[in-house]
Amino acid sequence: MSSTVSTNLTPKEIVSFLDKYVIGQHNAKKTIAVALRNRYRRLQLDEDLQKDIMPKNILMIGSTGVGKTEIARRLSTMMRLPFVKVEASKYTEVGFVGRDVESMIRDLAANSLALVREEQNELNQEKIEAYIENKIIEKLLPPLPAGASEAKLKDYENSFAKMQKKFENGELDHLKIEVDLPAPTIDVSTAGNVPPEMANVQESIIKVIGGLNKKGKKKEVTVKEAKKILAQEASNELFDEEKLKDLAIKKIQEGGIVFIDEIDKIAVPANSSSRQDPSKEGVQRDLLPIVEGSNVQTRIGMVKTDHILFIAAGAFHLSKPSDLIPELQGRFPLRVELDSLDAEALYRILTEPKNSLIKQYKALMSVEGVDLVFEETALRSIANYSAMANEKTEDIGARRLHTIMEKIVEDISFNADEFAGEKVIVDESLIEEKLDKLVDNEDTTRYIL
Repeated sequence: MSSTVSTNLTPKEIVSFLDKYVIGQHNAKKTIAVALRNRYRRLQLDEDLQKDIMPKNILMIGSTGVGKTEIARRLSTMMRLPFVKVEASKYTEVGFVGRDVESMIRDLAANSLALVREEQNELNQEKIEAYIENKIIEKLLPPLPAGASEAKLKDYENSFAKMQKKFENGELDHLKIEVDLPAPTIDVSTAGNVPPEMANVQESIIKVIGGLNKKGKKKEVTVKEAKKILAQEASNELFDEEKLKDLAIKKIQEGGIVFIDEIDKIAVPANSSSRQDPSKEGVQRDLLPIVEGSNVQTRIGMVKTDHILFIAAGAFHLSKPSDLIPELQGRFPLRVELDSLDAEALYRILTEPKNSLIKQYKALMSVEGVDLVFEETALRSIANYSAMANEKTEDIGARRLHTIMEKIVEDISFNADEFAGEKVIVDESLIEEKLDKLVDNEDTTRYIL
């Protein structure tokens, strides 16, 4: 699917796209697909009704490595929506040292602005290319002074047209020209918990200092390099920053997605005698108004969180969803449990996704001229050993495949130069030789696999 994929996909189309990258977990995909489609449906209604239709936030429950994060990550690339993935365990209650929960919305704002800028660059590619072309040709062929004769103007136009032709054919790429370097930018939004007001002041000071230093900041580069430098300049010259910010805010408020991972880490089990972190419940209380709907000040302006979709996920090994404070539980009405992965599911994960693990290893080895071939029985064996290792130790889902695959291909990868130009077959006997003893011994499995 292209980067300009439609935002009004049907639930079936959304699930079909996710099936290319995430195996199984149909219930989770279905729930998320419906939630996304409902946002599109809401935007087609009258404004009065739009305000009252709140997004149905989702709580995904499942062991690590079953595809919770992957589903959310693929959604953001598919829909071209502002998306941010955060870990609940990184936040602290207001008053404690650390990141406050509002910073997730500030991160989402930065993501949205970058997305809008990228979209505008794509939509106005011709204007940007024309700007770059004119700038470079004017450096090589300085414009005539005012009052030049008509004959000279005609000659200049002819020369300019010839230069344009050469520019298009890349014949000028080796020539050197002097360009103004863009002023260095410092992203103060990532510097801890900088309040938005302070960030704006810092940004203004940086711009002033950048403006003072701009004079004389020139560099001689080739035309090829100048194209990249001038692309940023073109973007700044052609687009109104305030308009971009307004578009970014609109994009967040209508389509923003916040994926809160590890939400079980801020739940306090009812039978817990000692509370290791006194700020856990505080983080939940701070999260409440944002999930419920409030105004958050960001660098691009005030963002209303009422219609942002929140997807929370957690393994809930040591705690249960009911251990979250009741108010927060009520803000995540859709619950979906993800299935643990058996040997069959692990086999499908190895072979079916668009860029599956097997395809990745084959491609990596092809760089060295090695034709890596996995027999069907070997693939089944890898899946069985992975499932066995997950049963004997912690269940880490599909991530176990990475550990086991690396163990199998380790020697082939190390001695790749010796196998250049050859076909290397990975069969069941090789898998057994590498893994049999490791998986049989529980202690070894725990440490090595």
